[in-house]
Amino acid sequence: MTTMIQGKVVRGKGFGRKLGFRTANLDRRYYSRKGLNVKHGVYAGTTTLQNGKIYRSAIVIGPCDKMGLPLIESHLIGFKGDLYGKHLSLELLKYIRPFKQFKREEDLVKQIKKDIQNILRYFKMRGL
Repeated sequence: MTTMIQGKVVRGKGFGRKLGFRTANLDRRYYSRKGLNVKHGVYAGTTTLQNGKIYRSAIVIGPCDKMGLPLIESHLIGFKGDLYGKHLSLELLKYIRPFKQFKREEDLVKQIKKDIQNILRYFKMRGL
């Protein structure tokens, strides 16, 4: 399974940063028109920057908001910097788990850490 998603990074609500896991939120307006034919959930994938540098990533595809726009965000593992306004290419490589809402932030943080461990294990098993 390989799915490519491209888009421009826009400001999100800052929730990932608050939790300690910065994410690049893609402009979702394009996908409300085009449609995004993938299961909602967390994926192991890669994020390619405009300069060609590739990062292992935890990518989240979430349910649509009230305007019919899907959540598309990527946590670039090991990346430090600013991506606002930049164009990124996301490649979904492996489905990790379904999208889930959490009532407590600490439960979400625990799950994100577990997801990243699983994603790093996925890449290690493939020598990536």
